[in-house]
Amino acid sequence: MAAAAAAGAAVASSSSPLSLVSSFSSSSKSPSHSPRLIKAFGPNFSTAAPPRLLLKRTDKSIACRSRIFLLLQRLTPIAATSVLFESVITVLASVALSASLLVSDVDAASAFVVTTPRRLQSDELATVRLFQENTPSVVYITNLAARQDAFTLDVLEVPQGSGSGFVWDKDGHIVTNYHVIRGASDLRVTLADQTTFEARVVGFDQDKDVAVLRIDAPKEKLRPIPIGISSDLLVGQKVYAIGNPFGLDHTLTTGVISGLRREISSAATGRPIQDVIQTDAAINPGNSGGPLLDSSGSLIGINTAIYSPSGASSGVGFSIPVDTVNGIVEQIVKFGKVTRPILGIKFAPDQSVEQLGVSGVLVLDAPANGPAGKAGLLPTKRDAYGRLILGDIITSVNGKKITNGSDLYRILDQCKVGDTVTVEVLRGDHKEKISVVLEPKPDES
Repeated sequence: MAAAAAAGAAVASSSSPLSLVSSFSSSSKSPSHSPRLIKAFGPNFSTAAPPRLLLKRTDKSIACRSRIFLLLQRLTPIAATSVLFESVITVLASVALSASLLVSDVDAASAFVVTTPRRLQSDELATVRLFQENTPSVVYITNLAARQDAFTLDVLEVPQGSGSGFVWDKDGHIVTNYHVIRGASDLRVTLADQTTFEARVVGFDQDKDVAVLRIDAPKEKLRPIPIGISSDLLVGQKVYAIGNPFGLDHTLTTGVISGLRREISSAATGRPIQDVIQTDAAINPGNSGGPLLDSSGSLIGINTAIYSPSGASSGVGFSIPVDTVNGIVEQIVKFGKVTRPILGIKFAPDQSVEQLGVSGVLVLDAPANGPAGKAGLLPTKRDAYGRLILGDIITSVNGKKITNGSDLYRILDQCKVGDTVTVEVLRGDHKEKISVVLEPKPDES
């Protein structure tokens, strides 16, 4: 009883959690208590130094132990003469041990959170997913041209140009720009997994700068790009361009649609390409033929040109709309060529008609064996005295107003060979309506 009272006094007089542990450790040297205390705290409990775990100097663990030993202080006078004391000590010691381990785990978890990289924002994740899902559909096209070495007379294949393209279907059709493959004697297509295949030209449309190639690749290697629509696009919506600028394969650039219904000229024929998409997504040499995607990852255009005196991206790029591309590719895949209807006329530059103070397309020539000549349209000519007699001025086709050559091309692009169109013309001081049956170009018949 005297020894227990002394132990209780020692506990009561302690002023800090650490002194409580030290005092209680000293009193544990009693032979009657030692086995269970050693079992609870470990073999070092009876030594001069308290267990390392209990001495961890963290605010949370010290506060936890303080509350435990203050509870022990209240129990000491009763437990000193009871076997229950040892059981209580064992239980509370286990609680203290668990609390210390819990604090350590919390500290470790906090450290992990601090060192973990911050998460991507939702829009960043969407961009990453779009790139990862569409990259397998984008290809790198190398245009090789045959050259003869001046000294050895050996025929060499030298790179003439490069560009981008994308997988159209599982049959190996690849879509790109015509100017990417123009003049090529040998074409190579490299897929996303870096496998390269020889390609052959299926067909092309010079007027719209579209070409279709084909490679003999296993179907499991081909990932057709998702086809979207371009008729409902809005200025300001996000777009993504994937291509191979300067030979840097599978480069992603982002931007917005800056304008719609733009017009550019075909590099091959000079014929206008209407309804072109304008974007500020960076498009550089090598991006030509690559896809322009909307935020869902669907194809909305083919990147075809940039407006830049230096040849590098200036923030003004152009893409041929997918609605135009669809019809062209379908014809090339099916027939190997594009059969486009013509009216069979040559017309004056728009500026010349504007100087006359009228709106429409002035017919300069209408060959007698062409669609317009057969229908009776009159060309511009000179009389016996050398005076200029203006030909018919086309003001509408199928009721749609014609103000310039681009309007005429746009309407004809919506027609098929064999269609009969109603052409309204201004002839002298009166108007006439003439029916014309559209025919294919002479070299396409």
